Amino acid sequence: MSKVCEITGKRAMFGNNVSFSINKTRRRFNVNLSKKRFYIPEEDRWVTLKVSAKALKTINKKGISAVLKEAKAQGFIK
Repeated sequence: MSKVCEITGKRAMFGNNVSFSINKTRRRFNVNLSKKRFYIPEEDRWVTLKVSAKALKTINKKGISAVLKEAKAQGFIK
């Protein structure tokens, strides 16, 4: 399974570890993902999504139905 948020499309970024002697080695900045179940009252069913912390805040603010509608329009959800 890939480490990609299903709502926002966020994925891992890459950068450098920089030591005191300024040696650079590659590293990953992973996304803060968690698996959550959401109830959609319009469809009367539960949906399990892998979402980032930012997506959780967005869902709390706008509601799951509005967020899913936006994600489908942007192509993150089928």
